Amino acid sequence: MSPLESFILGIIQGITEFLPISSSGHLKIGEAILNTPVKDNLLFTIVVHGATVLSTIVVFRKDLWEIFTGLFQFKWNEPTKFSLKIILSMIPIAIVGLFFKDNVESLFESINLTGIGFMLILTSILLFFAWRYKGGEKKVGYGQAIIIGLAQVIAIVPGISRSGATIGTALLLKVDKAKAARFSFLMVIVPILGENILDLTKGTFAMSLIPINSLIVGFFAAFIAGLFACKVMIKIVSQGKLHYFAIYCAIVGTLAVIFHEFIM
Repeated sequence: MSPLESFILGIIQGITEFLPISSSGHLKIGEAILNTPVKDNLLFTIVVHGATVLSTIVVFRKDLWEIFTGLFQFKWNEPTKFSLKIILSMIPIAIVGLFFKDNVESLFESINLTGIGFMLILTSILLFFAWRYKGGEKKVGYGQAIIIGLAQVIAIVPGISRSGATIGTALLLKVDKAKAARFSFLMVIVPILGENILDLTKGTFAMSLIPINSLIVGFFAAFIAGLFACKVMIKIVSQGKLHYFAIYCAIVGTLAVIFHEFIM
């Protein structure tokens, strides 16, 4: 993988991780166009995912500090309640990650661009309904946290956007737009870190042929793009403009289905 390819894929990962357009789906499309299979480069995947987690931590550093300090008051306060909701939302994805990781990896490797295209169209439909309902004024409740967590599990399928699924589901549950975006981005930090740790324990990246400069370029590309996309997405959700991404996903999904044979 050349520095230019790692730069492009890092940008794709950073932007699509937060925008509701499916990072996994776009990475698969990017792999096909560049003929650079990221799935064969575990270390690169770990690096760019780590970069997007870091960008989330930077954007939400004040929120995370408030939660952290609130927990150490050892009281049934708002930070403690919010943390419990985050934990509840992570249970479904934790179960899948711990017990069905091989099945998930097989699904990721086996799905083709036609399948990704249809999943992007499905994401488009979800975003359209979320835009039409426009959310409400509720906070995320305990039951809602679990439902949003289940939506995150569905987003394992390449082409289904994680942020689109979780934010869209929250809005359909009448959660306030800003609170929906905040919860969606904070709930993914631990699962992504956990996935990276599991991948690190494999040790299969030791023989990676990716040059160190390509890894560095990919990391910073994903980090900077992630910072930008995270801030933009918060603003977009608050303004209720998800329909633009619904249109985008419908177009890209349709093109992926139509031009599958040409790209492959």
